[in-house]
Amino acid sequence: MTETCPPETASRLKNFPVSAFSIIMGLAGFSIAWDRAEQVFDPGFGLSSLLLACTTILFVVLAVVYALKAVKHPGEVMGEIRHPVKLAFIPSISISLLLLSIAYLHQQPALSWWLWSIGSVVHLGITLYVLSSWIHHTKYEITHLNPAWFIPVVGNILIPIAGVHHAPVDVSWFFFSIGVFFWPLLTAIIFNRLIFHGSLPDRFMPTLFIFIAPPAVGFISWFNLTGEVDAFARVLYFTGLLFTLLLFAQTRYFSRLKFFLSWWAYSFPLAAMTIATLLMAKQTGAAFYSWLAAGLLGLLSLVIAVLIWRTTLAVLRKEICVEGH
Repeated sequence: MTETCPPETASRLKNFPVSAFSIIMGLAGFSIAWDRAEQVFDPGFGLSSLLLACTTILFVVLAVVYALKAVKHPGEVMGEIRHPVKLAFIPSISISLLLLSIAYLHQQPALSWWLWSIGSVVHLGITLYVLSSWIHHTKYEITHLNPAWFIPVVGNILIPIAGVHHAPVDVSWFFFSIGVFFWPLLTAIIFNRLIFHGSLPDRFMPTLFIFIAPPAVGFISWFNLTGEVDAFARVLYFTGLLFTLLLFAQTRYFSRLKFFLSWWAYSFPLAAMTIATLLMAKQTGAAFYSWLAAGLLGLLSLVIAVLIWRTTLAVLRKEICVEGH
């Protein structure tokens, strides 16, 4: 290895984390949020197309780097797959594909279909692997549990958003059912861990924002499946709003946390809630939701700007791709 790659570069590649794909989740969600905002508010400019192009390029770069890691350091990749905590971030790759499929749905339907098909198949495979791992585990402890555990199984709730356009509707209902079944189960288990077994380590505290994502994404998926904002849709939306308010009530605490890549857990849930609120504004016509959506979009834009700045700074300082980050 040292003959073809400098030792420092080899070490950084070895420590390249799969959780880096959470950046794509955040940026893709940001792109979709701006696309929906342009439809609702008609600001007169198309920022979403630029955001989507940049997100796609970054996804390709990260995919190439992680593929190189898989080739040169397969043991490290298997270590992430078998790790009781890092395993939850493996499906951030398939979730990224699914989010890109949503972003490209109306611009490039054929590309969207391929992204959705690959992402759905891969995510289903990961879901089955993770569930099997949970059932037959010999390594999990209560301290390993954190909201990132939503990603592998509850993440299925994202698939119907583009799925209703790409496959028979029962396919989307299948994936939605998986997500909506495991969401309350994991919520109860994780709250048990938080209440009775101590708070999360600082590096995992940002993952608390993931509590926002299942009801917010569930609301969007339910609307795509049923075509209306009915009673259950409102339950999902307002549950997401509750978690949003709860977590923003703790802003002072989150602002004191040291930067980790886990900070990107702030981004996608906020994007999902922003998109859900934009959908509420469009479907109800109520001024309240329009103002709330505008406020959330502004906040999301600020959060993304801070995350990009802090991540860039960490890269320049070589604090990323090191052991334990």
